[in-house]
Amino acid sequence: MLVKIKSIAILGLETVGVDVEAHCASRGLPGFDIVGLPDKAVSESRERVKAAIQNSRCEFPNKKIVINLAPADIPKEGSVYDLPIALGILASQLEIKIPERSLFFGELSMDGNMRHTKGVFLLALFAKEQGFENIFVPKDSAAEASIIQGINVYPVGSINELLWHLFGRKIIKKACASSEEAQDAQIGMGEFDMSEILGQEQAKRAMEIAAGGGHNILLTGSPGAGKTMLAKALPGILPSLSREESLEVTKIYSAAGQIPVCGSLIKIRPVRSPHHSVSQVGLIGGGSKPQPGEISLAHRGVLFLDEFNEFPHHVLESLRQPLEDGSLIIARSRQRVKFPARFMLVASANPCPCGYLHHPKKQCICSHQQIRKYQKRVSGPILDRIDLCVDVPPVDTKELAEDNTGRLGENSDSIRQRVLSARKMQKKRFLEEEIFTNAEMKNRHIKKYCKLSKEVESFLQQASFKFQLSARAYLKMIKIAKTIADLAGVSEININHMAEALQYRAKIYES
Repeated sequence: MLVKIKSIAILGLETVGVDVEAHCASRGLPGFDIVGLPDKAVSESRERVKAAIQNSRCEFPNKKIVINLAPADIPKEGSVYDLPIALGILASQLEIKIPERSLFFGELSMDGNMRHTKGVFLLALFAKEQGFENIFVPKDSAAEASIIQGINVYPVGSINELLWHLFGRKIIKKACASSEEAQDAQIGMGEFDMSEILGQEQAKRAMEIAAGGGHNILLTGSPGAGKTMLAKALPGILPSLSREESLEVTKIYSAAGQIPVCGSLIKIRPVRSPHHSVSQVGLIGGGSKPQPGEISLAHRGVLFLDEFNEFPHHVLESLRQPLEDGSLIIARSRQRVKFPARFMLVASANPCPCGYLHHPKKQCICSHQQIRKYQKRVSGPILDRIDLCVDVPPVDTKELAEDNTGRLGENSDSIRQRVLSARKMQKKRFLEEEIFTNAEMKNRHIKKYCKLSKEVESFLQQASFKFQLSARAYLKMIKIAKTIADLAGVSEININHMAEALQYRAKIYES
């Protein structure tokens, strides 16, 4: 008897429908084969499924069993086919009516229970797009699927629960969308508050501008000046993810298996901080079976690269295209996968190997050649893609020893309010566009939304000639000035906004 169960295959962030065809032959030697380009994890489903059926007190047929995963020319990966394979085998022996327009997805434990499985959110999106009515998924993964409205999500705890439901003995209650109040309460909680960082007013202002428009920023200064504190305080002034952004981020984390058990929609902007020993594949993504890297996991959030100059040169150079396009394409012989990577790059670096170049009290012990070689580790094209460059001077220890209770700076909450106001202006401005922030603007957007007066344009032209700005840097100055105007609550860019933007121009190190 032949039984067909509907499921999906996940290729990067794309999904393809898969028919799990179970055939139990009445003749032939007993056996259990899986065909249709399965990987090692799929092939091992034979042992998991057989043990799960037997431990669920069901009879495993002593027949020639062939499972075909169609279409057969698409690679099948992971343990997500355990449930449809088991159901197909049982349905070929028992009188089970498989619900129409239903998808089955999930990994089985050997005791017959369901395990948390990655990719359930992508399954729900596929079901919605293709008009499926029901999806049967592991109970621990049902919360992420329940986000999508218009489909019935059945949280399955075990094979027996599914059989009882299909026989009509004990119906599984549909999963409801989980409350997001607990997640909302965590929004705006940075590791540090901006008021805890003494001095560094220019750097804090630059962080506000970066948060307001989604700009990349480089912090350069001596060890202990506060670069890492500034970076860790940034999440506290960022707005929460919009609904559209949340769906984008949740899709990536579901494909990567990064959504925890019983996790749901991601509302907090992701912050990723890989060590400088990270490999190119770890940062960018890829592998023989392409997986999202750190830059994709930081999509719509922050990628913090501490000790920027210590990263291998080829790893930093691989950031060129993602910084410019907001996405990357990983091509393999059998597969071509596109991952989104629209993140805020926050980098921190020392000015020289010892870290004390231009320090007011400590003497630099590096030679001119060492300094030049150290600074050249970050190429000009990478620096040209960074919007804001800020020098972070050392803080006098006397300020730390004194009672600063009455001299604390502006806190993160008040800065965040200005950032929220600026982001609201951008959301309204780009309502008909496929972008969210000023940093994402292309040339056509700049011409449409950033018209400069003759005075401002003349000022920018003079600055461009004096500082020898590239065409990219020229346009970035306009984007930054627009963000400064948004933070001030005005619609037009004036000469003060442009002058402030030029203070943070990306500096190419001189030899």
